[in-house]
Formats: sequence, structure tokens, C-alpha cells
Amino acid sequence: MKEVIIYTDGACSHNPGPGGWAAVLLYGGHRKEIFGGEKRTTNNQMEMTAVIEALKALKEPCHVKIHSDSAYIVNCFQQKWYQKWQKNGWMTSTKKPVENKELWQDLLALTKKHKVEFIKVKGHSDVELNNRCDELARAAVPK
Repeated sequence: MKEVIIYTDGACSHNPGPGGWAAVLLYGGHRKEIFGGEKRTTNNQMEMTAVIEALKALKEPCHVKIHSDSAYIVNCFQQKWYQKWQKNGWMTSTKKPVENKELWQDLLALTKKHKVEFIKVKGHSDVELNNRCDELARAAVPK
């Protein structure tokens, strides 16, 4: 199984508002940058979209290490929140519908195709590729 390193980030001007997402994918000596934006979205939606689009870009099942500064995403997978949500019919522990359910479902389906590890990165620090994703995501925000 090929090992792919992915850095992702999302950005939003107002929340909700126009937003952008970006990912940097690394495999061997190869590097690919992908990004996009939406006119009305949220920061969490852009963070999730970055991971979804990065996983969609993979052509075969891979061992993937996703580096994200989104506690929302990393904690969900490291603490397995999604298992409780699914068990409770996509309701939170406070009996409210899980926000971004469709994106979570897309993301969960993609994580089943690959062996995925989520790694928390401190945002706006000296992590070069996280900073690059932030730059790309901000540039992708529709004006």
C-alpha cells in the first residue's frame, strides 16, 4: 500500500460566508496542490471539504496520514465521535442533529477505502505545508 502524506486546511470569510479549502498531497518525490471555494459555507465545511477532495484525488487505496489543524475533524476520528453519531441516528449527545451530516457521511465512506490516520497540527505555526494550505485556501475564497 502506498503511503501518502496529506496536509489540509479550510478558510472562511465570515462564518457562514465565502470560503476556500486546500490540500497538499505528497507521495515519494511527487507533490500535488488542490484547492477550491464556495460562495456560502462555513469554516468547518471547508475543513471537511479539503479532506474529502484530497482523499478523492487518490487513484487507489493508500495508507494516508492526514495533517489538519481542525480539532473538529481530528477529534472526531481520534475519539470516534462518528460511531456514537451513527449509533444514535446521527444525533449528538444533546439530541440535536449532527451538523454537516452529509459531509461526514462522504468522509467516512472515503476513509473506508484507505487506511487513514489523522494527525493534529497546530494552526498558524511554523509547519510549512500547513501554512501553504492556509495560503491556498485563503486565495480560493470567492471575492
